[in-house]
Amino acid sequence: MKIVSDKMPKVDVASILTAEEIAAINEFVHHYPHARAASLDSLKIVQKRNGWVDDAQVNAIANILDIPMTDMDGVATFFNRIYRQPVGRHVILICDSVACFLTGYEALSTELRSQLGIEYGQTTADGRFTLLPICCLGNCDKGPAVLIDEDTYGPVQPDEVAQLLELYA
Repeated sequence: MKIVSDKMPKVDVASILTAEEIAAINEFVHHYPHARAASLDSLKIVQKRNGWVDDAQVNAIANILDIPMTDMDGVATFFNRIYRQPVGRHVILICDSVACFLTGYEALSTELRSQLGIEYGQTTADGRFTLLPICCLGNCDKGPAVLIDEDTYGPVQPDEVAQLLELYA
């Protein structure tokens, strides 16, 4: 379990974030009456560069927004599409909701894990894919569904997995 302090160590933000990220975060701040409202947008801006957000980056964002590190860490860990550790070039989210479970989730999950050679939360050895479950993709009428990066697919049958993975070289 990670212990996060409310005390926000001041950091040289420019040594952690790019000038473009800082400018983009500051732009979002001006859209809201309170800087803290730009928390999620700020995390997305930073994640776009590396695919995930590390502790130093979360702290730098907290410094820019002038909010406690614990608040920023709370936002970063609450949202399941903000990644707090390295992920593959392509993130595969497989919906494990009741609707997808009833329409073939188990067979699809087995095939994905077999084809990728990994379990949930793992990344392929070549760094190409990370596989994660998600509680709902909002694609219930097309289950079982997967989201790869920003592309939603469904219904996906186990015999379509190899062809689907080839789209993401």
